[in-house]
Parts: sequence; C-alpha cells; structure tokens
Amino acid sequence: MSLLIAGSFALDTIEAGGKKVKDVPGGSAMYASVAASFLTKPSVVSAIGRDFPKNYLTVLKKYGINVSDLKIINGKTFRWSGRYSCDFNRAKTLGTKLHIFENFKPELSKNSINSEYVLLANADPQMQTEVLKQMKNVRISGLDTMNLWIKTKREKLKKLLTLVDILFVNEDEAKQLAKKNNLISAAKELQQKGPQTLIIKRGEFGAVLFKKNEMFCVPSYPLEKITDTTGAGDTFAGAFFSYMASAGRYDFKTLKQAMIYATVMSSFNIESFSAQRFEKLAKKEITSRINRLQKITEL
Repeated sequence: MSLLIAGSFALDTIEAGGKKVKDVPGGSAMYASVAASFLTKPSVVSAIGRDFPKNYLTVLKKYGINVSDLKIINGKTFRWSGRYSCDFNRAKTLGTKLHIFENFKPELSKNSINSEYVLLANADPQMQTEVLKQMKNVRISGLDTMNLWIKTKREKLKKLLTLVDILFVNEDEAKQLAKKNNLISAAKELQQKGPQTLIIKRGEFGAVLFKKNEMFCVPSYPLEKITDTTGAGDTFAGAFFSYMASAGRYDFKTLKQAMIYATVMSSFNIESFSAQRFEKLAKKEITSRINRLQKITEL
C-alpha cells in the first residue's frame, strides 16, 4: 500500500550525554520516513534548502524513500538546536530557524495525490491541511502535532482533527488540546472532536492506544543506554503507519501490533544521534526486540 509522509526536514544541532553533533539530518518527515522504510517505500512531501548535504539525500534514496516531492528551494534549510538534560525527557530548545520551510506551500505530484495512507507528521497545521486537501484516494490518515501548534494555531488544528482518522500526541499535549487534567478524560474529549483512534505517547512510560471504547497500553522498550531522544515520536508515528499500510488492515488487533512495532523502532532511534542507528539495523534485530517486548509484557 502506498504511504505518503508530509512534514519537515531539518539540520539539527544537538547536545546530549556530554556529546554534541552539528547539522545532522532531522525533522519530523525525515525520522518518520526512515522508520517507515523498513516495511514500505514511503514518499515524502517537504522542502530543503540548497545547503542540505547531497550525501544525506543519497542515504534517503538507499532506504527506498521517494524524494520526488522533496522540494529543493533557494535558501537555507530549517534548523533546530537543542540540549538534553541527563534524563532525556525534554530538550531545551536553543534555537529555531524555519528559513525556507516557513513559507513552504506543498504541491503534490500525481504519485503522492493518489497515496492510500498519509501521515501528516509534525508541522504547521496549515501545511498539513493543504496536503490533505490535495489527496484523492486516502484510506487512512494520521496527524501528529505538538504544543506549539496547540498554543498558536488551535482553531486551525481543531478543524484538521475532524478530517483525520488517527491522532498522535504526547500526554501533556493531549491534556493541553483537550483542556483536561486526566489522561482518560482527555482521550474521550479528543475522540469527540474527530479522530476515533488516538495514540498518546508517554516517553519512558510507553504509549497508550485508544480506539472508540477499546484501550491498549505498551511500555517503552528497556534500554541500558540512551544517546538522543530527538525524533523518537516521529519515528514511532512513521513505524506505526508503515505497519498498518503493509498489513492493509485497520482492525484493533493490527493497531496493537503496530504499537509494539513502533515502540521497538523508536528504541533503535534513541540509541544514536539523528537516524544513524538505522543505517546498520538488521531485520533480525527488529524481530528479536519485538519478541522480547512481547515476552516481558505477557502474563
């Protein structure tokens, strides 16, 4: 099944665990598409500047990612810099420069317009809406967002919620968007606003799936060492959608399996800066972690 991922591409500068990397590939669509590439051949809709290193594009193509709708625009690529404390739960943003991405207007090719699955990775709700409105044959649509858009573009985001099937947010964002202090109450409120399926990410405590009156919880995968948690949520969303698209089903059992798969893929992401861990990731490693996660959660 065809999968389209729309979102940002960036060059990140990150300080974590006493180490620092500069201008490494980042952005919601980058992380999501790399994670999705292990089960599908996703297409991406985004924009980069002329300064985006060509070798990074070569790596994306090696993953089988279709970059024909990744526009190269005169100017500089979106940049983000941040620093993590020792617990890795939150990054302190040191700088954000949208550059060419600030005024990016997505124009989808025929291939992208006809995609059956679409993940609107974290980005401005206006850009996400423009992508969704151009599409013709969507079976399942997903939306990922963050506190910035909830705060600054709430009304636009509320309208977008009525157009998608699945919403990805973290726990604080769910409560902020729903204006509720309780996770369950927030989930019920958000389901009433549009998407019947919610995935609420809880960082080191795992994630929770809600679909109508059903609920499923998965813990995070246990790791001894964490390098960088940037893009973990984007990785989760991309992996989740790729599992669903490859399965071609939307039943609750498939969604639960997608939760397990997405959790495992996120665990690989946080073992390195950027998407470096995925460059040498073998399918047997993925299978091994899936089996272990299932084993440690069974009765």
